[in-house]
Amino acid sequence: MPLRTKTNEINKTSFPINPSTLETIDYAVFNFVNEVMNIHCDTNKGFKKVPVLFSTQERAHMIKNNVNLRDNKTTLIYPMISVERSSVTKDPTSRGIYAASLMGINDEKGGSIQIARRVQQLKTRDRSNADSIRKSSSKVDANRQTFPRENDKIVYQTISIPQPIYLDVNYEITVTTEYVQQMNEIAAPFLSRTGAHNSFRAEHEGNKYEAFIQSDLSQDNNAASLGADERKFTSKLTIKVLGYIIGQDKNQEQPFVVVRESAAEVKFQRERVVLQDELDHYMKSLSSSNPDVFQVVDKKNKLVE
Repeated sequence: MPLRTKTNEINKTSFPINPSTLETIDYAVFNFVNEVMNIHCDTNKGFKKVPVLFSTQERAHMIKNNVNLRDNKTTLIYPMISVERSSVTKDPTSRGIYAASLMGINDEKGGSIQIARRVQQLKTRDRSNADSIRKSSSKVDANRQTFPRENDKIVYQTISIPQPIYLDVNYEITVTTEYVQQMNEIAAPFLSRTGAHNSFRAEHEGNKYEAFIQSDLSQDNNAASLGADERKFTSKLTIKVLGYIIGQDKNQEQPFVVVRESAAEVKFQRERVVLQDELDHYMKSLSSSNPDVFQVVDKKNKLVE
């Protein structure tokens, strides 16, 4: 089994960043219609809140967990609003500020876009104290060896995420009522809440999406029919969401949030042979018959301990 669940849980605990998925966008639209708009209308039991359902749930589950939506004959009680995701489009022209595809780093962590950087205080402090002690004279008081001084060996901690993929997600909102008055009361908020423009912002778990209520509001009813079917009025409108997803949801093998630490100092080893430096010690063979056995001596041919 891949380690994606454990790794992602650790990163989510340390850094409360919730990645955006298709389900996150669904919740954002549903919560906007159900909680933010909070639509009410007149019924035969008074001025009541209109129930909102996500139409993809199983019918058996809906009947069991929403007993107030049906009468004794298991017939739906109107008015009602249903939300359904009708289409998802990955449009290359809607790619945000990233004109090119940014591939993640080819290791077990990945990550493409740096979203934050901060100083790793503990490791920076330890390196600064170590340099201060090394540079201080032995005659200096121990309490003054770590006196603040300029430090250029700073360890940075960077946080990065995979590149967001931008999508156009369309939702169909269906309003069903028994009376024209109820339809008028429910349709009014969809037409007037956003003012002269049609855009609004939907949010869920810290993710924000720009959405647009399309101007067309289709209507259908069977009031003119003289049949035995129940009378109902239906209106439909479309909400277009400019959404994005990060990662592959539960199939993501690499963590959603990647934490890396920078190097405080980069050193290159000196090539003494090339630079013709005088060596501090030499390798001296102990026996001409066995050249693989040797000892280390200094310039004065004394054994180096």
